[in-house]
Amino acid sequence: MAVTVRPRRSVLYMPGSNARALDKARSIPADGLILDLEDATAPDAKPMAREQIAAVLKAGGFGGRELIVRINGLDTQWGKDDLAAASKAAPDAILLPKVESRAQVLEVASLMDRHGAPATTAIWCMMETPKGILHAEEIAAASPRVACFVMGTNDLVKDVHARHTALRLPIITALSHCMLAARAYGLAILDGVYNDLNDDEGFKATCAQGVEFGFDGKTLIHPKQVEPCNAAFAPSADEVALSRRIIAAFAQAQAEGKAVVLVDGKLIENLHVENARRVVALAEAIEKLAAA
Repeated sequence: MAVTVRPRRSVLYMPGSNARALDKARSIPADGLILDLEDATAPDAKPMAREQIAAVLKAGGFGGRELIVRINGLDTQWGKDDLAAASKAAPDAILLPKVESRAQVLEVASLMDRHGAPATTAIWCMMETPKGILHAEEIAAASPRVACFVMGTNDLVKDVHARHTALRLPIITALSHCMLAARAYGLAILDGVYNDLNDDEGFKATCAQGVEFGFDGKTLIHPKQVEPCNAAFAPSADEVALSRRIIAAFAQAQAEGKAVVLVDGKLIENLHVENARRVVALAEAIEKLAAA
């Protein structure tokens, strides 16, 4: 069975109002770029940023990177114009802030159709409020366009009156709940940002925790975070080599009429083979992206 995987190890927020930053983004080795019209763009700069992002998307030059436009909420004075412009510009995805219901997703999907967004433009959902977390399953299942959850951990910590801690215990339930909803409906899911740009060890630790959780990658606020994040969320050479051995050994076992096989002394069944295929597909996709 073929496995289709798109690398999303590192997805970097880029302010839509900063033309120089948008131009520089073409050389940053992030797997994805969120061209931001919301938090990273001041209110008086939003109309200009909207036009600037549309021009950047038209110009291209980003290789195989995934390009996402984060719009302002439809309940703001900018949201509907953002959505219309983004739909016409045809990025890989449109990221919706503070998603809390199926109805929100359906409204956006309908407007995207009306504005001519191609079927290839997905909806990504910021999961960053208590109500959104509680409704994660209905959001994940709302529309065929929904492709990814993005954890908005800063807003979530604020809304539940918690604190940012090294192990993130105050929001473990929220992270796990969204992970289950995403995987149940075949979505990707990205971990939230890390705020302290001077804490390299803390950043590496939270990346490692994100890998343990099962996140596909992490959203980032600065280019310096890209390379360590890519390293953390990529399968290691040893993992890839083991996965290839598992695939080969299981194929040989099946050819001999066996349902299980031992690899390095460990029992291998079909579930291990499925994961091995995913690991190999991810490694190959990362190589292809780097060469683009």
